[in-house]
Amino acid sequence: MTVQPVLIDGQWTISAGTSTFQAVNPRTREPLPGRYPISPWAEVVRAIDAASRAAAIVRDWSGDRFAAFLEKFADRIDARAAELVEIANLETALPVQPRLKDAELPRTSNQLRQAAQAARDGSWSVPTIDTAPNIRSMLRPIGPVVVFGPNNFPFAFNSAAGGDFAAAVAAGNPVIAKGHSSHPSTTRLLAEEAQLAANETGMPAGFIQLIYRTSHDDGKRLVSHPAIGASGYTGSRSAGSQLKEAADRVGKPIYLELSSINPIYFLPGAIREKGSALAEQFASSCLMGVGQFCTNPGLVILKSGTESEDWIRQVAERFSAAPVGTLLGSSVQTHLESGIQTLVSHGATVVTGGASGGGAGFCCQNTLLRVTGAKFIASSAALQTEAFGNASLIVVVDSDAEFVAVTQALEGNLTGCLYSATNGSDDALYDMIVPILRQKVGRLLNDKMPTGVAVVAAMNHGGPFPATGHPGFTAVGIPASLKRFAMLQCYDAVRPHRLPAALSDQSPNSSIWRLIDGQWMQGDVPGK
Repeated sequence: MTVQPVLIDGQWTISAGTSTFQAVNPRTREPLPGRYPISPWAEVVRAIDAASRAAAIVRDWSGDRFAAFLEKFADRIDARAAELVEIANLETALPVQPRLKDAELPRTSNQLRQAAQAARDGSWSVPTIDTAPNIRSMLRPIGPVVVFGPNNFPFAFNSAAGGDFAAAVAAGNPVIAKGHSSHPSTTRLLAEEAQLAANETGMPAGFIQLIYRTSHDDGKRLVSHPAIGASGYTGSRSAGSQLKEAADRVGKPIYLELSSINPIYFLPGAIREKGSALAEQFASSCLMGVGQFCTNPGLVILKSGTESEDWIRQVAERFSAAPVGTLLGSSVQTHLESGIQTLVSHGATVVTGGASGGGAGFCCQNTLLRVTGAKFIASSAALQTEAFGNASLIVVVDSDAEFVAVTQALEGNLTGCLYSATNGSDDALYDMIVPILRQKVGRLLNDKMPTGVAVVAAMNHGGPFPATGHPGFTAVGIPASLKRFAMLQCYDAVRPHRLPAALSDQSPNSSIWRLIDGQWMQGDVPGK
């Protein structure tokens, strides 16, 4: 069986690796055609060296050059949409419609175009000019960026096309894409189009590169290599933490998205007002995509009482009646089953589901668990184990004080949501919870399920550890996401002809915003 090539230094090349792997169709559990190499360290170094050469070439290029590449790449993705959707469906079992064809693939090309607009405008780099001391600064490219893609978004977070990729390129950096083993063919197709777009727009060899897998030790060596500017990683908490430790040891930035259970509070008045509607909304959100979203609601907090018990019964009925979907792979099923077992072993009881099977391929029954507030507080670390998939834990508290204590025990999350009564009866309790919760989540929602992420400038897809590795950055939302892959560079009394264009007295374009002597403005430096 043919071993697929890697993309290094502008060429598709037979890998030097002797070990290979195959992707598996999650629905049939059968291996898919094509073998993919595990790159040895010497091959990884070749990619790093090529990326370093490319970085030196593009370091002073205008944003227009990167924008042209990103827009051409987006066009090429759209032109190859049918093939991309077909192979992604085989590799992930995610439905063609509406998920892959109608939602995720258009989001991916849209992200690339948004990143192109930010690169061309340049305001993301925050050009700052203080004329009296003649000191100027702005964000500029950090150098080669390594992107590790996850298993659950084969397009929108793909290492060769997704949000981290788009942000790194828009900030002016070459990218080394480290594909995910669950969907290597999808990543290969995207990298093919990326390289063709790079050729068509005059990008240097090594600007876009792809390796499929490395050993764990080589992954740690990669993120900590002296020539690497920064890394972006989306995946498991255990693997991401190991990469972070390696990168931190040598002071290399690494931006992580790891683990989030996304707590939802259903306050008593909301349950009384619209309990049945909320049961339907929650069940739909939790089971959407077989629960394999980073913003899947994995934790519910509500107050004990007959209305809450009726609500739990309604949710359980919906979980039991809903079809069991196919998980992304064997490891996802294994980790989901392990997560459920951890919750049970620390005091949670199964309301419905809890066993493997029930659907096609890799799968687990739709699972709802419950635990008392007291037990959650006593074993809060274990009871926040992420059961990534179609499962959720309900925490039933006995008092407002327990609502607060549970909130205090929460780890960092991407999202946190509260449903409250429209008549104001929950407002006092809301005001007790939110000041604590606000510091533990990147995105606070009211009366809205967290599943899904809007690709808009104000979005924060981040949060305190273990949701991410740093609470000050986002993986979604342009232009903010670009800032992860840049370094702040200051110019003190540097002669005018040696300054970057964005720091010159004359504005490089009509749209860029610059902070000049404490005032945000467009146009030239006043009086110059």
